[in-house]
Amino acid sequence: MTHHDSLQHLLQTRHSCRGFLDTPVPRDVIETILQDAGRVPSWCNAQPWQVILTSGASTEAFRQVMLDAFDTQGASTDFPPPSGYSGLRKARRQTCGLQLYEAVGIERADKAGRAAQMRENYAFFGAPHVALITTAAELGSYGALDCGGFITAFCLSAQSQGVATIPQAALAFYADTVRAHFDISEDQLILAAISFGYADMTHPANAFRTERASLDEMVDWRD
Repeated sequence: MTHHDSLQHLLQTRHSCRGFLDTPVPRDVIETILQDAGRVPSWCNAQPWQVILTSGASTEAFRQVMLDAFDTQGASTDFPPPSGYSGLRKARRQTCGLQLYEAVGIERADKAGRAAQMRENYAFFGAPHVALITTAAELGSYGALDCGGFITAFCLSAQSQGVATIPQAALAFYADTVRAHFDISEDQLILAAISFGYADMTHPANAFRTERASLDEMVDWRD
């Protein structure tokens, strides 16, 4: 197998895991994932990402804080959310949601069931670990862009070692709560989190895979 074959395999088999076992990931494996992710390119090599990594009791405390925030608090964000989804982006978003609800047996009209599934985001889908990603406020969108590369590399390194992941912007929708819980300074913006661990492949939410756009959908060829 060539290096490219290996990369393609990781890209094609990685998926957003929505059901985890409670088995912790060994510390040396987590350190390797973080070191690999830190190798991605960044604007002027600024490496703006900062990571808070939870395990054990720290994950459980964070889980309870986020569930309480979802149940009782209004949203707060450091980055403005999307203003909307239209066209193909809207269709892909809707398809992904319908695939998930179908996999876990939630009917389209079941608002309570859909809300309960949304709440699973704040339980980290049962994951034993969370990597909270913050970025330097002074770098603005450039820092966020660089962190996107870090998140992708984190997920691919994890996949190569049998560790499942799900990047989550949902946690950043309660930025004030997250900042207070971890005592994060105002010069760091809360961007996203990655819940991770070993996949529970018997969980119905892990039974579907999303499609990807064709080249003609994503590329404007100019010859």
